[in-house]
Amino acid sequence: MRPLTVHHLNEILLIGAAVLLVAVVAVRLASRSGLPTLLIYLGIGVAIGQDGLFGFTFDDVQLTQVLGYAALVVILAEGGLGTKWHEIKPVLPAASVLSTFGLLMSVFITAGAGHYLVGLGWRQALIIGAVVSSTDAAAVFSVLRNVSLPKRVTGVLEAESGFNDAPVVILVAAFSTARPVEHWYTLLGEIALELAIGAAIGIAVGWIGAYGLKRVALPASGLYPIAVMAIAVAAYAAGAMVHGSGFLAVYIASLVLGNAKLPHRPATRGFAEGLGWIAQIGLFVLLGLLVTPHELGDDILPAIIIGLFLTLVARPASVVASLVPFRVPWREQALLSWAGLRGAVPIVLATIPVVAGVPDSKRIFNIVFVLVIIYTLVQGPTLPWVARSLKLADGDETDADDLGIESAPLERLQGHLLSVAIPKGSRMHGVEVNELRLPSGAGVTLVVRGGTSFVPLPTTVLRHGDELLVVTTDPVRDAAEARLRAVGRGGKLAGWLAEPEGRHARTD
Repeated sequence: MRPLTVHHLNEILLIGAAVLLVAVVAVRLASRSGLPTLLIYLGIGVAIGQDGLFGFTFDDVQLTQVLGYAALVVILAEGGLGTKWHEIKPVLPAASVLSTFGLLMSVFITAGAGHYLVGLGWRQALIIGAVVSSTDAAAVFSVLRNVSLPKRVTGVLEAESGFNDAPVVILVAAFSTARPVEHWYTLLGEIALELAIGAAIGIAVGWIGAYGLKRVALPASGLYPIAVMAIAVAAYAAGAMVHGSGFLAVYIASLVLGNAKLPHRPATRGFAEGLGWIAQIGLFVLLGLLVTPHELGDDILPAIIIGLFLTLVARPASVVASLVPFRVPWREQALLSWAGLRGAVPIVLATIPVVAGVPDSKRIFNIVFVLVIIYTLVQGPTLPWVARSLKLADGDETDADDLGIESAPLERLQGHLLSVAIPKGSRMHGVEVNELRLPSGAGVTLVVRGGTSFVPLPTTVLRHGDELLVVTTDPVRDAAEARLRAVGRGGKLAGWLAEPEGRHARTD
């Protein structure tokens, strides 16, 4: 292997920058056409690959698996940071059952189809069933940004996609090992133990990280996003090193961090979202490079059959069976059944049997690749239509909980500077500054409106698009933010109406 020189580095940087720019433009085109960005990124990889325009040969499956795991860590961290605890808390039991019992049910039903309808051996069928039965976090988070669904459905999908990667990785690794699984209860016990260890480490690392970041004023705001992502990655590594579920650890740690009222929270979310996009683009392009299109012909029909059985039988059956104790309306069950989106995760997991040397592992990879492409193309663009047909789309709903409040600690002054953005639809519009009724020790010091800043009077009327700078002391910081959110939802009469102010005080 030739040593890497500056000339090679220049070529790599040029190609990498070009691919990223094309991918960024593709996001815009995909948002207009409804075409999933996954397919565009995979298409870029295929176009660069050996059957494409450039004929670049890449066949390092083990490197793809390693980089794929790294990308999934970033994607799960970004998803956890953006998940609102108050939305998933009511549906946490349902999502937990769906991501464990429902997942196992889907695995075995899909494996039966692979064995009896396609003629795969039981080992290969079980691997495919495990690989394709989990919902993909990147695909779900991406779609939920563009489709307004009831909060219960959104919460279940977000929590399920964040939780089910962990048991799936354990299952695929167990089915791919040279040592066969002797007793099913032993396997279930190992899964339960790894999940418990991962959850404990995720909670511990997330809590310790949030506790430290809220009490240490870093010298630059740009250090907070880096610290948050480092803590999330540390949770994954710690969980994996002690034989727990690293994927569950990183998601739970990120969930704790994302709901902990950390300083510079919007900046952290933006940074994590940018890293998530880079991880998705790099991962999908890499997977597109790995595949050899001319070898896929014989596996198209098996992929369609297995995918059809998964989409119309296994996924609906697992949803219905898992949600029986929770009395979920049938419309929501139907939408959850159709919203079991697949993406990069199944393709990455399909590299595990290839690296392990499982017989027919190349065929497993090809079937999974074709299945993901076809059913992503079918399910992703049609999800908004299905939601509207089931009368579950909340297109006109505005959530005043999204009032943008960014906090910067003022360590020496023992206070905080809150930056409050008033979005369209907020009931803070038309409220006078003195009608905010902030607690003693907090006050609006500056208003930025239309590019012009001014010091407000008590009678200054706030408008949509205003940005407020609120200075508050440490003891009343939480009360000030709670009051601002209450006014954002209830207007100037928040706290006087029958609905308790605490309900309006939820944070993102």
